[in-house]
Amino acid sequence: MDTSLIRNFSIVAHIDHGKSTLADQFLLQTGAITQRQFKEQILDDLDVERERGITVKARTVAIYFDYEGKTYELNLIDTPGHVDFHYEVSRSLAACEGALLLVDAFQGVQAQTVANTYAAIDANLEIVPVINKIDLPVVRIEEVMEEIETILGLDGLSSILVSAKTGLNVKDVLEAIVKQVPAPSGKPDNPLQALVFDSKYDGFRGVVTYLRVKEGTVRKGQQIKYMRGGSVHEVLELGQFRPDMRPCNELGPGQVGYMLCGIKELSMVHVGDTVTGRSNPATIPLPGYAKPQQMVFCGMYPIDATDFEKLRAELQKMALNDASFSFLPETSDALGFGFRCGFLGMLHMEIIQQRLEREAEIDLIQTAPNVTYELKLTTGEVKLIDNPQDVPDSGQIDEFREPIARVTFIVPAENIGVILQLCEDRRGIYIGTEYLGSNRAQVTYELPLAEVIYDMHDRLKSATRGYGTMDYEVICYRKADLVKMDVLVKGTKVDALSTIVHRDNSERRGRALAKRLKQEISKHQFEIAIQAAIGMRVIARETISALRKNVTAKCYGGDISRKKKLWAKQKEGKKRLKQFGEVEIPQKAFLSVLDSGKDE
Repeated sequence: MDTSLIRNFSIVAHIDHGKSTLADQFLLQTGAITQRQFKEQILDDLDVERERGITVKARTVAIYFDYEGKTYELNLIDTPGHVDFHYEVSRSLAACEGALLLVDAFQGVQAQTVANTYAAIDANLEIVPVINKIDLPVVRIEEVMEEIETILGLDGLSSILVSAKTGLNVKDVLEAIVKQVPAPSGKPDNPLQALVFDSKYDGFRGVVTYLRVKEGTVRKGQQIKYMRGGSVHEVLELGQFRPDMRPCNELGPGQVGYMLCGIKELSMVHVGDTVTGRSNPATIPLPGYAKPQQMVFCGMYPIDATDFEKLRAELQKMALNDASFSFLPETSDALGFGFRCGFLGMLHMEIIQQRLEREAEIDLIQTAPNVTYELKLTTGEVKLIDNPQDVPDSGQIDEFREPIARVTFIVPAENIGVILQLCEDRRGIYIGTEYLGSNRAQVTYELPLAEVIYDMHDRLKSATRGYGTMDYEVICYRKADLVKMDVLVKGTKVDALSTIVHRDNSERRGRALAKRLKQEISKHQFEIAIQAAIGMRVIARETISALRKNVTAKCYGGDISRKKKLWAKQKEGKKRLKQFGEVEIPQKAFLSVLDSGKDE
């Protein structure tokens, strides 16, 4: 196809500003789907996306739009809005020449709007501002235009006013894409260079590779080569998403689609790799992507030990489909064999866990998540620690450093005091406040990442009645007085419950954790001591009393010595149980490490 008739664009916005709804209208109004096929969030095909009403995976679709007597091919790459999936956004933007910036007509510019706009500017994309939800009973269109101009530096007056829900002015957006987004460069006769921007595993057909062709042409039956691994394959099927997979014979420069080569080996395909021809290969690969930095880690263990290999296979498929997720095998004395998994944030972790439990039907025990720390040892060696079990003795540690995030809050002006207090309680360093209008302000803080990821988002929403938003990025590691807190249940250290805490908060966290565990662990036939300890020093203790059976129930009257004999026998039995009895620790207990942080 002639490249002058192709437009590749993305939609960037804050979470819940209407990206998926606008994408649905594009499909409906260009005839890609009929009114009968139309349903909300048609591009969000994961169950977890439809349930939560959010986009998790970037999806691509090719739509055809007639304008001034010509038919244009518009390749839309739908992106997520949540901060945890920012890496998905950056990957999608690398495959585009333009972006629609979608802003809610009432909420205006929010924290993720700013972050995603800057990502689009860094990728040198043409940005088309669009104000959505103008059908709401209360809107602030003029103020939102002003915010687009003052906060983002774009021409707010040129914004297109639409209602994605009703379909009002959606055709104007499609026309703006044709007029303002530049056509892709690239010549069909050049050596093939195609960017792998996503992939997924199909149980019947193998790995499905998502491509954006930059130079040259890829054809069905052609011998192609993945430049990173050097593996050579024959193209068995090519096609585009319209929105279903529709085969075609070739993809030219600027086009976006999928490719099937019958690959069953998951390690052969890498997101960010370059596909080239075998006979006339490109000399240099495309730039690809920066490796995502996982910041939250947790252990995932199958409840049934026989599911270990099944879990490994499912995690490999998950890592193929989500390049920002990683895993390594590990063992735990308490839980057996499992995997240490890395995520971009807490929502990312929840989504992966839900997909494993639902799609793969594996029952999991998940340990409490923690962030990555940096240790400078007395030997001068610097190492990264993502598991509290790997922390050496305090005598070997010269400096304990924690990740620091620069957090930007956009909140109503009346809530500034609450946010300042919230951040000060979490050891924050105040950077500044900037007013974005008469009733909104942007507050910037530097906070330890561990204090941000656990419950900061929930606390922010509570404090601002849902109107506050936040965005964060990790900027450095900084020295802090951190210690490893162990948990002992019946005198035995439970490695999966170990956590890293600040020394000033350790006693409060230890007491809160011991209380939580007392509630979660059910009574046994013997007394159970729960202790929180730093090194050899116990800082908190709770005791779960033993279940007592009434052994004298059958003794009616008579001599007291008979009852004493039965009580003494029961006491001996309990002593023996205390020595050899095993304590069963439920799944909820492993997540109580998290909840203890909420006890002020």
